[in-house]
Amino acid sequence: MTFNPRVSAVGRGLREKRPTINELSKALGLSKGTVSRALNDYPDISPITKQRVREKAKEMGYRALSYAQAIKTGQVCAIGLVLNLGSDNAHRPFLTNFIDGISRAVSRHNWTLTVATANGEKDELQTLRRLIDEHKVDGFILPRSKAHDPRIALLKEEGVPFVIFGRSQDLDNVSFFDIRGEAAMRESVQILARRGHKRIAFVNGGDEYNYSHLREDGFRQGMQLSGLEVDESLMLCGGITKAAGQRLGGVLLSQSEPPTAVVCALDIAALGIYRAASERGIEIGKNLAVIGYDGLPESEFASPPLTTFSVDMRYSGEQLATLLLRQINGERPEDLRKLVNAQLIKRLSHGIKQ
Repeated sequence: MTFNPRVSAVGRGLREKRPTINELSKALGLSKGTVSRALNDYPDISPITKQRVREKAKEMGYRALSYAQAIKTGQVCAIGLVLNLGSDNAHRPFLTNFIDGISRAVSRHNWTLTVATANGEKDELQTLRRLIDEHKVDGFILPRSKAHDPRIALLKEEGVPFVIFGRSQDLDNVSFFDIRGEAAMRESVQILARRGHKRIAFVNGGDEYNYSHLREDGFRQGMQLSGLEVDESLMLCGGITKAAGQRLGGVLLSQSEPPTAVVCALDIAALGIYRAASERGIEIGKNLAVIGYDGLPESEFASPPLTTFSVDMRYSGEQLATLLLRQINGERPEDLRKLVNAQLIKRLSHGIKQ
């Protein structure tokens, strides 16, 4: 990697003198090595010392020169995020909060976030490889994990640190942060069963994504725990857009014995179910119960408002970035795994009793 640290004499003269790490370590009464390791979040430095060093650095206006740090450590102090926008737009409403969460976490360590977009899986892999070959980043956050994920194979082969948002079939030497979507599906079924529903349908997302398999498992567990039989004709997948949800809702509601309730793996599909119900004069919350998942902002303003399980995307971004930075600084991927629950938001769409 080539760096160009040259600065003109005029430019140097106009700039305010930058405090050095030697001056920072002297002010703290700590060795330069300890200060450097604290700023770079090494695990052998105590949290109290890290906080003290960061506060003093902020007070003095100290910032490491990125090119000098890269030459010394081999790091460019940047993490990468490649967004595949070519398949569907179900998750685009969440991107602002997600990226904000990542940016907040990396900024606390004076790192940066490099975002690139791709149009399809092939382009996504090519973009990852280009960023690796050009040494633009030190590691990657991989959103929307797949059951069999070629990105994981690529990054393992290249020896590049990464953390996935979700889980995969291959978790050997893998760090991840994920939401227990399967627990939300299980709870959704139990909520509906307690309200007297027996014919409960399930509209899943794209089966190439690992979350779909987990959420189907959760739905089936909920049915079993509720003492209900799964009707395979009420199990549909592909609800990754509102139009797809509307189409699948039409399939369900046109049956001779339609379901009285629908659990959706994605809010966007649930909103499509609303359309299918409206076309048939079926009133959500009275004639049909619906529960979604994601906490899509639009779901709050549906009529009636959609009961859903909300995911905090800003928190998710922060956690993913934190796990990745810890891995880059030497912690084992197997020790950097975290699962949290989605938050149930009860509204009106599940409100009928049989």
